[in-house]
Amino acid sequence: PAPAEPARMPFWRGDRVGRPVETGRAIGRFIRTIGALEADEAVDTLRNRYHLDEWAAGNLVAFLDEQRQATGVLPTDRTVVVERFRDEIGDWRIAILSPLGGRVHAPWAMAINQRLRNRYGRNLDVIWSDDGISFRFIDTDDLPDLDDLLIDPDELEAVLIGELSGTAMFAARFREAAARALLLPRRRPSGRTPLWLQRRRAADLMAIVTRFGSFPIILETYREILQDVFDLPSARQLLNDISARRVRVVEVDTKSAGPFASSLLFEFVASYLYEGDAAPSERRATALTLDRDLLRELLGEGELRDLLDEDVVSSVEMELQRLAPDRRAKGLDGTHDLLRALGPLTTAAVSERLTEGSASGLLRDLEERRRVIRVQVGGAPCWAAIEDAGRLRDALGVQPPPGIPNAFLETGPDPLGEVVGRYARTHGPFTAEEAGSALGLPTAVIRTALVGLERTEAVARGAFRQGEAGQEWVDTGVLRRLKRRSLAVLRREIEAVEAVTLGRFLPAWQGVGRTGRSHLPALVETVRTLQGLPIPASILERDVLASRLDYSPSMLDQLMASGEVIWVGRGSIGPRDGRVALYLRDQLPILHRPSGDDLPDSDLHDSVRSHLSRRGASFFRDIHLASGAGRLEDTLDALWDLVWSGEVTNDTLAPVRAVRIRRLTRAGAGRRLPSAMPPSSSGRWSLVADLCDREVADAEWGAAWTELLLERHGVVTRAGARAENVPGGLTTLYPILHHMEETGRIRRGYFVEGLGGLQFALPGAVDRLRTAREDEGTVTLAAADPANPYGTLLPWPEEAEGRASRSAGAYVILHDGRPLLFLERGGKTATLLTDAEDLHGPAAEALTGIGARHRRLTIETINGRPADDHPLGATLLESGFAVSLRGLAYRGAPHRRPARR
Repeated sequence: PAPAEPARMPFWRGDRVGRPVETGRAIGRFIRTIGALEADEAVDTLRNRYHLDEWAAGNLVAFLDEQRQATGVLPTDRTVVVERFRDEIGDWRIAILSPLGGRVHAPWAMAINQRLRNRYGRNLDVIWSDDGISFRFIDTDDLPDLDDLLIDPDELEAVLIGELSGTAMFAARFREAAARALLLPRRRPSGRTPLWLQRRRAADLMAIVTRFGSFPIILETYREILQDVFDLPSARQLLNDISARRVRVVEVDTKSAGPFASSLLFEFVASYLYEGDAAPSERRATALTLDRDLLRELLGEGELRDLLDEDVVSSVEMELQRLAPDRRAKGLDGTHDLLRALGPLTTAAVSERLTEGSASGLLRDLEERRRVIRVQVGGAPCWAAIEDAGRLRDALGVQPPPGIPNAFLETGPDPLGEVVGRYARTHGPFTAEEAGSALGLPTAVIRTALVGLERTEAVARGAFRQGEAGQEWVDTGVLRRLKRRSLAVLRREIEAVEAVTLGRFLPAWQGVGRTGRSHLPALVETVRTLQGLPIPASILERDVLASRLDYSPSMLDQLMASGEVIWVGRGSIGPRDGRVALYLRDQLPILHRPSGDDLPDSDLHDSVRSHLSRRGASFFRDIHLASGAGRLEDTLDALWDLVWSGEVTNDTLAPVRAVRIRRLTRAGAGRRLPSAMPPSSSGRWSLVADLCDREVADAEWGAAWTELLLERHGVVTRAGARAENVPGGLTTLYPILHHMEETGRIRRGYFVEGLGGLQFALPGAVDRLRTAREDEGTVTLAAADPANPYGTLLPWPEEAEGRASRSAGAYVILHDGRPLLFLERGGKTATLLTDAEDLHGPAAEALTGIGARHRRLTIETINGRPADDHPLGATLLESGFAVSLRGLAYRGAPHRRPARR
């Protein structure tokens, strides 16, 4: 017995349905949980909780550790790993590692394969299994980027319907469905038919039946694959989660396949061993003749009844029929144009469509001028424009009155199609019976004409009107108008979220609070989001980067030493701090533009510039000798003037860290230099202009910044563009945003209250905004962190006005998206922004975290009162703070004394 399994017998190991997505998520959670433990703790957990023996537990932990060493990250229910490497014969491979199961991976892989085939002009070797997807690229170094691998969830099913017919899976399932239907009879009922002969008979049958798009076995094959083999809802959900950043994608490059990818490659032979069930011509024929509408009915999808607004359909039909007040006709010419546009009408129908005057009088005047004629349509007397005489005669059998010039009796190649097409253009969704009744023709004749118009994509069939049943027809132009207006109604019905939701959304969108990410790809992903943003150097590593991953300074130095990341100074903040902007090396020429204002212009500055321009990257010793300055400190000060003005950078961030504790080794008399240079001069210095090696057009710069702002904030508004100091603000980027909206890449609407009516957002960001849960907990942010919306996108609360600012060294503690506490720079003054005593615990816990981060913190006053005299002070004393001469000082985590016996 095999409940829920298809009635088929696997004839070899690889012939099976993939694991359910629920099992895949459970496996992903298991990997994430075990991978976060230390080796000894993980082994103990596996032995005690999962009852593995010592060898099995050790092997599993070692397997996960080898994967982490190879790629830096484990594929889990919340992480998809994209691994690139060369195989044993030198061809590139891309492995998408995920535990969610083959029923999710198969449709995703097919959709990617279709996109890559269009790009490379040939079929690629693709395999999928319960553990991921793998692609093989032959004789090319032009690999797809991440955007090529992420499919729009709304396009997934349409792509699959076109792709399935070219797969061995389709041919095999067709063979099995045909055998179940007894369409592959045996020559001798007592004997078995060899598999190769079954395949040939099935191929012959397929070659015949693919000419009929509604053949039941073809449709049953599609239904079985799309519903029984694939899990389309879960595949769409995964792609939506990736877009909304609920599931992150990590890209890694390795020299050879990692442990997970190696296991995936074992499926290669299994996937291609029987890849020959159908000839290419037969596959193409199946795709061309498929009755997609009948297939959609079988799948229970494809109806637009739920999308098209009933009032919109009515209003559009009123406009098309010229019954709307602003569409009615006026005078002789207007009446004549009315008949030409709508076709034959009765006198009463013409009267309903006039703004003034008598319909009978206007029609008689037009008849006397030989501009209209009297005809009989469907047994009713009507008026028609004289230009329609020949068309009505040949299409409807209407006998025109005598004396009509021959020019008006000539018709085109398809007069019936012209008449039926005009009916479709001037009506909303209709049935063939309704059109036949209006035109006085049999329903079968109307349906034949509509099928011919459908081939030219002039009309479309489907289910459009609410409360109706059966097949309907509509002009494609009218359908586009109905969709567009219905979507506009839906947009107006969407209620904007509260502004405080942005306080919950933005930290989660930017990855604040993510743990377990200590690998370089995670840092590259973070830097990509923060590119071009001036961040005080004092908080860049300690607060901004450390809040988004398990960060260590050596990680950023490694990326800078390899040339992958560049930093550029963006102005000093006092003598021991300044703002720094990070860039990916390939994005620096596009995103960075020098200010050109107030640049240092002394002789010493010019000498440093000249040396770096002539010699390129140089150590400080060489710069000082070339400058001709007598004192080492003068050269160093001049160099840092150029750094903060954005002209000079370094291949490491070490001098920026050292500038806060700058110590100079004083030089003796003459030209002799000390053996040790000051820490703030370490590394190699170079001109930023030398790294911007090409001219960038304004359009390219604007497009790059637009995509960056969308990536960083999810929702782009006027306030956000102004906070980013974009020249010209949102007005500069509006043409690009408008184009992206027209191409469907972003949405425009009113998503967040209080941010103005002009808002653009990524689809995933909109979904994330609307599903942002309340009670997201407490988040501690540096006040100048870009994930803090207060002070830029949102105003500070009234209680914090005059005190709160986005200054370097200050902190803001958010609870459920609302500011809970503001800690001024230096930590002396805290402003509690709530009277709720039940939030003192989260506030104290957050302040303890800040104290642990700084290793010292003394809070002197809380809301203007001595810290130990405020109710929050009692909670702080229980959380590691102690009374000192100045206030409450952080002393570390509280130690509990052992109980006395």
